[in-house]
Amino acid sequence: MEYLDFELPIKELEDQLDKCQIIGEESNVDVTSTCKQIEKKLEETKKKIYKNLTAWQRVQLSRHPSRPYTMDHIRALCGGTFLELFGDRSFKDDKAMVGGLGKIGGQSFMIVGQQKGFNTKTRQFRNFGMANPEGYRKALRLMKMAEKFGIPVVTLVDTPGAYPGLEAEERGQGEAIARNIFEMLRLKTPIITVIVGEGASGGALGIGVGDKVYMLENTWYSVISPESCSSILWRSWEYKEQAAEALKLTSYDMKKQKLIDEIIPEPLGGAHYDRETTFKTVEQYIIKGFNELKDLSTTELVAQRMDKYSKMGEFKE
Repeated sequence: MEYLDFELPIKELEDQLDKCQIIGEESNVDVTSTCKQIEKKLEETKKKIYKNLTAWQRVQLSRHPSRPYTMDHIRALCGGTFLELFGDRSFKDDKAMVGGLGKIGGQSFMIVGQQKGFNTKTRQFRNFGMANPEGYRKALRLMKMAEKFGIPVVTLVDTPGAYPGLEAEERGQGEAIARNIFEMLRLKTPIITVIVGEGASGGALGIGVGDKVYMLENTWYSVISPESCSSILWRSWEYKEQAAEALKLTSYDMKKQKLIDEIIPEPLGGAHYDRETTFKTVEQYIIKGFNELKDLSTTELVAQRMDKYSKMGEFKE
């Protein structure tokens, strides 16, 4: 297990617990009482830390190297039923954007999401989850296919942003994202979106328009990352913590501002502490969302979605 800086008190107690158990195994000394005391203190420390996380600490948790990525969710949710589909039929297949057909709880879904990679080699292969225009065009192709056959769509968002390279701009990055937003707003099939990690900028919005939008508890969703915001406003990354607070990017901020529908709770310590529970909870929310949408007519579905997004940004003086 890798520990973040604010998790070091937990690491110290877990190390103490391990040493205590080793002493008990290697000698005739009864350490049961001591171990129980350490376990109690460990549980109290975990609750104290994770119940009072700052915005920046939640950003750090969303990037935790042990956190389950999109393909982890897909494998857990679909089992062996997932059939990956490739290519945008125009340029090439973007490995940062994955998609295909799979069954969740016995219901067929078209699943689309960004995949970051779990080590140096796979992160380079997946371009760190930063999709090119062909990735967004692939996603749209799959969603239009789902619409044609009346299959609901699930999108899993986890990206530091769309790829900002020159070649991406030459092939129409901005237009590809804008086209996806435009088409998703009027897609004639239910769309359920889950933010499973980072939800940064247009890269997230390119597959983030949904009838139901859920965020895992320790994720973030914003127009810009705290580091980039800090570098623009203060010409330095040192103010990223202040930027994270000001951006109001946590799941609780998003729910308060009515930009998402619900927060999916995570196990104490984050999704990586208990992956199985996280996967089951995500599945429950997806099925719940689908059941709330499945009986709506196409006209009602599209009208509600457009009305939902039209209301965002309204204010009273």
